[in-house]
Amino acid sequence: MWFTSSYSNGAGGECVECALTDERALVRDSKGTEGPVLAVRGGAWGAFLEALKA
Repeated sequence: MWFTSSYSNGAGGECVECALTDERALVRDSKGTEGPVLAVRGGAWGAFLEALKA
């Protein structure tokens, strides 16, 4: 299931959507949902999120 960030205001701004599977985090443009999807391995996604928090 795709979801947007809780920081997204829903007004059609610059947003991404994410979906989580057992092995990957999927990211796509919320305005172009038929376009490409970036797939990132779970460990790399976790490291990315930790780096953002730091």
